[in-house]
Amino acid sequence: MFSEEELRDMSVLQRGDDFVEVVCGCTSRRHGDAGARLRIFKSGELKIACECYHGCPEDNLSPFAFEKHAGKENNRWKHNIWVFIDGYKVPLIKTTLLKFYNMSPKNAKRPHKLVLHRDEFIKCTKCSKRRRFYRRSKNECRSYHDALANANFQCSDIPFDKFSCDDAEERASRRACKGCLRSPTCGGCTSCVCFGCEVCCFSDCDCQTCIDFRENTNA
Repeated sequence: MFSEEELRDMSVLQRGDDFVEVVCGCTSRRHGDAGARLRIFKSGELKIACECYHGCPEDNLSPFAFEKHAGKENNRWKHNIWVFIDGYKVPLIKTTLLKFYNMSPKNAKRPHKLVLHRDEFIKCTKCSKRRRFYRRSKNECRSYHDALANANFQCSDIPFDKFSCDDAEERASRRACKGCLRSPTCGGCTSCVCFGCEVCCFSDCDCQTCIDFRENTNA
């Protein structure tokens, strides 16, 4: 499931054929640290056994439920739940442990405010200027999807605004900001890179990404 490099210096408790179990926790200002064991399954499922005190009966919690149990109720569990890496508390969002969760069709069906599609750019084949495509909604994702499939894309093909090749291109410093919640200049992470979901894949499209998503959803 994970390479040695991906788990380096992480507090790993168990490794099975289809799961990995690591030490995790959640910190609240009122209650302090709540320790636990996080089990990551290849299916994308995440289960947490709480050890906030000896004999705690909560041994099959979702990340959201564990976050609430630990005293944090702001629905940012990817940021609030941490794992130990080289002795430091590192939020899940900054690790590779969520890659199976984010790729799971089950979770892709439930996009929420922490998971978004970052902005992307497509280069005009006529003037070579790069044009930004926002992907906050299904319609915006469709506009980008169709433009990407157009081998002869030009500025005038942009459906959501009137562009021409005479319009100025965004500055490089501005293009570096793609809308990731974790970091404005993120180069791609589990918060803003999607491997296929109901928002960015389409039933009437025969590209490989859409076909793979439909097959995984119906499996």
